[in-house]
Amino acid sequence: MSRYLAYRFLHAIFVLWGAYTLSFLLLQVLPGDAVLVRFQDPELGLSPAQIADIRLAYGADDGVMVQYWHALSNIVRGRLGQSLGMGVPVATLLKTTLPVTLRLSFCSILIAVMLMLVGSYGALLFPAYTRMGKIVRSIPPILHSFPVFWLSILVIQIISFKLRLVSIITVSDWGQIVLPALTLGCYLSAALVRVMVSSQDRVYTQPLYQILHARGFSLPRVWAMHLLPNAIAPVITQTGMLFGELLAGAIVTETIFGLNGLGRLAGQAVANQDVAVMQSIIILTAIVFVIVTFLVEIILFRLDVRNRAFLPKRKTA
Repeated sequence: MSRYLAYRFLHAIFVLWGAYTLSFLLLQVLPGDAVLVRFQDPELGLSPAQIADIRLAYGADDGVMVQYWHALSNIVRGRLGQSLGMGVPVATLLKTTLPVTLRLSFCSILIAVMLMLVGSYGALLFPAYTRMGKIVRSIPPILHSFPVFWLSILVIQIISFKLRLVSIITVSDWGQIVLPALTLGCYLSAALVRVMVSSQDRVYTQPLYQILHARGFSLPRVWAMHLLPNAIAPVITQTGMLFGELLAGAIVTETIFGLNGLGRLAGQAVANQDVAVMQSIIILTAIVFVIVTFLVEIILFRLDVRNRAFLPKRKTA
C-alpha cells in the first residue's frame, strides 16, 4: 500500500508540473501584454519611464525561461503572486472566491446524485420497451441539451418569481447557493442518469436478479441492496470528473446569479490577461482533480468484491 501511495504521489507531482508548464506556454503565446493592458491607460497618467519600472518589477521583460523558473519556484513555495487586474495578492482572491465555489459544487453534486437515484429507479420500474420507459429515458438527453444560462433563467422564473419559494436577493452565504445549485444539479443529473441507467440495464440482465425475485425479494430491496452497488461504479467516476469541472467551469451560472466564485474570477482574469490569477486557478483545479481521482480509485477499489482479499482483515477476539 505504501508503494502504491508513493507511486500516486509521484504521479500527482508530474501531473501538476505538466498542467503548470502547459498553462504557462499557452498564456505566453496569447496576444497582448498584461502589464500594458493594466497600466498603459491614459487616465492613470503614468509616464513611459514609470511603466518601464513597473515592467521591471513584474519581470515582464525577462526571457521566457527566466519567467518560467521564477514563477515555478514561487508556486512551489506557495507564493501565488500579485493580481495585475485587481492589485491584490492572488491568495486573497482565492480565499474569497474558493469557499463560494466549493459550496456550490458540493450542493450541486448532492442534488445531482439525488436526482440520479430517482431517475435510475424510475427507469427500473419502467422497462425500455414500454412507452413510459421510453419517456423516462428520453428526459435526461433533453435536459442535458438545454444551455446552462437558459436553465438558470428558467429556475429563477419558476422557483423565485412564480412560486416565490426562494428569494433571488439574499444575504445568507448558503441561501444564495440554493438556486444556482439547483440549476447545476438538474443539468449534471442528466449525465449521471444516462450513465447509471446504461450500467443498470447491463447489470440487471444477469441471472442473479431473476433468482432474487424468485426468492421473494421486492424490487426496491433488489435495487438498493444488490443492483445499485454493482452498477454505480461508472457513476462514481463520472461524479468525480464533474466535481473537478465545477470548480473552474461554473462561470456562466456564477455570473447569472451574481456569485463571486472561482469561475467568475477565472472569466475576469482571462478578460484582463491576469496571468498570475489564471495560473493559480489552473493549478488549484489540477490539485482538486488529482485528489478527487485518488478518492474515486479508493472507493472503486473497496466496492469491488474481488479486492476484499487485499484489504486488511479485522482481528477477532
